[in-house]
Amino acid sequence: MNNEQTAIRTTYFSIIGNTSLALIKGLAGFFGNSYALIADAIESTTDIFSSLLVLFGLKYAKRPADENHPYGHGKIEPLVTFLVVAFLVTSATIIAYESIQNIQTPHKTPKPWTLIVLGAIILWKETSFRIVLKKSKETNSSSLKADAWHHRSDAITSIMAFIGISIALILGKGYETADDWAALLASFFIIYNSYLIFRPALAEVMDEHRYDELSEEIRKESIKVKGVIETEKCFIRKAGMKYHVDLHAIVDGEISVKKGHKISHQLKDHLKKEIPNLGNVLIHVEPNE
Repeated sequence: MNNEQTAIRTTYFSIIGNTSLALIKGLAGFFGNSYALIADAIESTTDIFSSLLVLFGLKYAKRPADENHPYGHGKIEPLVTFLVVAFLVTSATIIAYESIQNIQTPHKTPKPWTLIVLGAIILWKETSFRIVLKKSKETNSSSLKADAWHHRSDAITSIMAFIGISIALILGKGYETADDWAALLASFFIIYNSYLIFRPALAEVMDEHRYDELSEEIRKESIKVKGVIETEKCFIRKAGMKYHVDLHAIVDGEISVKKGHKISHQLKDHLKKEIPNLGNVLIHVEPNE
């Protein structure tokens, strides 16, 4: 299974999980008198749509390079990530608004059994976060990473709800709104996580150099190719799950153009073989001074 297939399969896992949890949270919140759980259900509902967006982006990014997109369609990934971040910020805003409204409205203390539901949800969402984050690292998918952090933000919301309901149950009358204050606090965590997701995606769109380890690996592999004396400039851009590289290779200045051309092809083939995540590799030959 290649990176694209792995990422798509992982997204289906997210969609199924988020749909199930949105229903469970909504029902538990309604029957358990927990506004924090209802707010949590709202966030899980937005997670469903964001996961569908990620799925669309991954499938679109799979399209091969064509005349209009010589570097492929991978740049749609950070754009989808921006939309996912927008969903996160929207859900955080809704949770904050609903929490403030509920704090001002008298209501019953949440049912004790909602803590059991929340405990199971927290374990599931944290497990989902770790699974999806691992797959995002394996596939180099920025949108899958955003989807992973959606799971983590959901877990944070649930933890805050768990703390709030516990306070309301332990301290009793007068503390019925503790879970609402917890949900309000969770909304700020979600916004902060949104920034952590947004920043790398912006760097990808702006072609920032953030790949020192990969650059070092490319340089080490390059000098293994016969005829390559050293490397000079190494520019790396990320598009989807692939890295596009512009590399200056230093060769003997006395060899023919034909031989230099042959070395550059051998270098390109070697790099793509040894580092599978590379996309387009452009080699510029420099004479050894």
